Amino acid sequence: MDKLLIAAVAFVGTHFLLSHGLRRPIVNAIGERAFLGLYSLVAVATFIWLVVAYRAAPPTRLLWPVGEGLWSAATLVMLLASILFMGSLINNPAVPPAVAAAKAPETAGGVFAITRHPMMWAFALWGLCHIAVYPMMKNIVVAAAIIVLALVGAAMQDRKKERLQPDFWRAWEAKTSYLPFAAIASGRARLGGLGMPAVLGGLAVWLGASWAHIPLAGWAAGIWRWIY
Repeated sequence: MDKLLIAAVAFVGTHFLLSHGLRRPIVNAIGERAFLGLYSLVAVATFIWLVVAYRAAPPTRLLWPVGEGLWSAATLVMLLASILFMGSLINNPAVPPAVAAAKAPETAGGVFAITRHPMMWAFALWGLCHIAVYPMMKNIVVAAAIIVLALVGAAMQDRKKERLQPDFWRAWEAKTSYLPFAAIASGRARLGGLGMPAVLGGLAVWLGASWAHIPLAGWAAGIWRWIY
């Protein structure tokens, strides 16, 4: 288990260091394109290390009983996570074409009304659901690493963009929320208009990813748990 913890720390830590603290000096030294190659190489290498360490870690007892109620809740939350993920790929104001406009959208639309970090929260919800229904220590370590990487990374992204694009990003922050549904609850955004690509794409990911547990893990997850 110690080796798995070390791999998890390396996976998360190198992402944070290369994305923030070390990014500028390395880019200045080797250039943007070479840095992106280095970043990708380290990300893939540490992820493979994490997977290998996970497989080598011994199984342990489940820390709490997992009943149908918990499975049902996790299945529904994973549907939300899938919609957030697919919706994050559509009209994202954080990507270069939108940033180039130098003006935040008038209102937060689609999944961005729920949170300005829909992809990060999709990963975090994935981690929470997998901890909930498979509370084995080695699974908790990996899922917790994903959660920390997603949620701390999202907060760090806010601070970085506030520094680099203060007018644009602060205007966007005023219309959205870090926490899901907080902007809607405060009246700064309205839920609705998720769009068929996000909903149908999320549904497809939800069905496909949960079905993949059968051939890959040897047991059914999601709605397939009640079909098979």
